Amino acid sequence: MELEAIPGVGAKTAASLRELDDPVATVESGDVAAIARAPGVNEARAARIARGAIRRRHGDDGRVLATDRAREVYRSAIDLLRERTVTDYAAKRLETFYPSAAASRIEEAQAFVESAVEREPAPAVREALAGVEPLVDPKTVRVRDRCLATADAETLARAESAVPELSVETVDDARDVSELARSYATVIVLDESFAGLDVDGDVHVRPDALENPAETVPERLLAFFAANRERLAAAAAVHEAADLAPAADLDALRGALDRLDDDGTIVGDAELERLTAAVDDLDAAVSTAESVADDRLRDAIRERDVTIEGTDFLSLVEQGARVDSLLDRELADEYDAAIERAREHLVDALRLEPDEAELAARVFGDDPSFPVEHDETAVSRLRTELSAARDRRAARLKAELATDLGALREPVEVLVRDALELDVELAVARFARDFDCVLPDVVGPDATEAEGGGFRIEGGRSPLLDVDFSEAEPIDYGVSGATLLSGVNSGGKTSTLDLVALVVVLAQMGMPVPAKSATVERFEEVHYYAKSQGTLDAGAFEATLRDFGDLVEGADGRLVLVDELESITEPGASAKIIAGILEALDEQDATAVFVSHLAREIRDAADFAVAVDGIEAAGLVDGELEVNRSPRKGHLARSTPELIVEKLAGDRDSDFYEALLEKF
Repeated sequence: MELEAIPGVGAKTAASLRELDDPVATVESGDVAAIARAPGVNEARAARIARGAIRRRHGDDGRVLATDRAREVYRSAIDLLRERTVTDYAAKRLETFYPSAAASRIEEAQAFVESAVEREPAPAVREALAGVEPLVDPKTVRVRDRCLATADAETLARAESAVPELSVETVDDARDVSELARSYATVIVLDESFAGLDVDGDVHVRPDALENPAETVPERLLAFFAANRERLAAAAAVHEAADLAPAADLDALRGALDRLDDDGTIVGDAELERLTAAVDDLDAAVSTAESVADDRLRDAIRERDVTIEGTDFLSLVEQGARVDSLLDRELADEYDAAIERAREHLVDALRLEPDEAELAARVFGDDPSFPVEHDETAVSRLRTELSAARDRRAARLKAELATDLGALREPVEVLVRDALELDVELAVARFARDFDCVLPDVVGPDATEAEGGGFRIEGGRSPLLDVDFSEAEPIDYGVSGATLLSGVNSGGKTSTLDLVALVVVLAQMGMPVPAKSATVERFEEVHYYAKSQGTLDAGAFEATLRDFGDLVEGADGRLVLVDELESITEPGASAKIIAGILEALDEQDATAVFVSHLAREIRDAADFAVAVDGIEAAGLVDGELEVNRSPRKGHLARSTPELIVEKLAGDRDSDFYEALLEKF
């Protein structure tokens, strides 16, 4: 699949997506987090790309949501689902579910839902999910103790691109390599022509180094795991809390992470810690050792009577009163003991090994001086040896840990993805439980009324009402063809349209619907027109008629829901206009529900037998309507004024109210 063929993906976005390891497979997977790892692509954009790829895969080029109100209902449905997520990922991932006219997409989504609703959204799982986020790629880590070397310009360019963590140096011969070995702890030569090279230092000839980045620069892999430590720990906890089979060995993962610090360095190795501390503490230890020797000499001088003959004193003065001569003559043994004490302190303080202790012994020479002075060249040599030992040890441990983590690299991607996808499933499961949902039957557009054409809802309750869901009254309603819905004011006509729209939208998303049972035709388009806010002026009225003119052209496969269209102009004209629209929709075999208070007038104006359903009010009790919210088929509901007149006629002995009632 060409990336540019995905709806909404242009050349620039396609170029970013190609930075992914397997861009086509990643995009087609619908994995929003993986798509969002492309440069410049955030999760919201990734969700749109995934949705476009799904449309492309199912040949779903249509747009079911044809009006603003239909799109508002979809947003409400998505919001209800998103409110039940824990992670930002799941909230974005739900955006990949949309009302589709493609049977294959609806079946695919329903298969996901069937599995999802079996999940148990336990509090422990939700608590663990709070720490799960998509994995991140850390910034490039610069490694200073290692370099790559090559004599080939093309190899140099390839190395700089493949391994940006390391410096890449140009060499012509063994002498150049030897020079590099004095500046870097490790030199990796990429040219096979240098095989058999024999120079001092840690030099390796590895022509395959660029093909094995985990071995060449293990810091890359360690930085990835260090940056994602908390995400991985949370994903592991989710699998355990939900009793999921993890893609990665969790004990091995935790064991490896325990050997890694947050900055990607190795922890838990006593020898590396000893060498690191020795390098860090060297200067302080040398200074303290000097003080130890000086204190020993001071004590020795205080405890002894030193005799200086006149000729010796004169000689010392002539020599500039150098104390080392006096020490050499009078306190030689004490000086040797003080120096030995300094060397012992240095070895003990830095916990040096025997070979390192030999180098440490050179830090304090045998020539007497007071105060005692160290040999900076010897200190520098000791520091170099300790640093090299530390770096070699760290490099070996990094390579070993990278080998262990390398085996976990792909499994942890799956581990985190499964945890994030679980949040999507649990959101659907919670939605289904919270609103007593059922998976509807979605039938083809050619289904007859007996086969479920149009829509049929049993025990439907709307979560969009401004009341607690448990207080919403269940509704039974079904329509196939063009129908008028009549009823009293505040009887629930608009709420019924909202419920129908919500059930249809959710059904074509492949989602469960808030009903005991439901059958929905797979509509090509859903047109939902909300109630107009007052009479329209001439221009707006003309524009509205143009919209309906376009609507009735090829209306087959459409669901049309209209709320009190008569409010756009005067009642007499409205009835005729609505009758004409219904006639056109009937000829197209479209499914339509028009809410109107002019049902009788519209029926009289139409040239076909318009079906009329009614939301019937039983009467008025204490000034409140008692309403059966489920529309009665083939029934023209009485209006609120008629009910009030009927109540007055019953309450009062008056010919006036009886006469008014007969007018209805």
